[in-house]
Amino acid sequence: MTATDPIAILRDAKTIAIVGASPRQGRPSHGVMRYLMQQGYHCIPVRPDCDAVHGVPCAPTLLDIDEPIDLVDVFRRPEFCEAHAREAAEAGAKALWLQLGIVSPAARAIAEAAGIDYVEDACTAVVHARALQA
Repeated sequence: MTATDPIAILRDAKTIAIVGASPRQGRPSHGVMRYLMQQGYHCIPVRPDCDAVHGVPCAPTLLDIDEPIDLVDVFRRPEFCEAHAREAAEAGAKALWLQLGIVSPAARAIAEAAGIDYVEDACTAVVHARALQA
């Protein structure tokens, strides 16, 4: 199933892995993670060079997360997305989402081949606020 209905993905998700989550307040990933946590999502920051974001311990990789992942929300440049897509597939994630401004045909192909729902070039917080808070 490779539906690209972002609203359905967010409605069904409970656990979101935030790849590239930043502990710095000015970074988009910092604010988006805070917003998603405030909306009741269980967020796990994925960042090998950081201990915690918003008080939540960081996982070095998606494969280090020992619970089911509903959504992988990626805040990395396009050249890194193919590797994250492979890791998301290996981790058994249900959906892969590349944030606003990020497009990766290679990541899309990997997600589609693995049967993972896929969204790119969209912000999870913006989509949630517009569609699910209305």
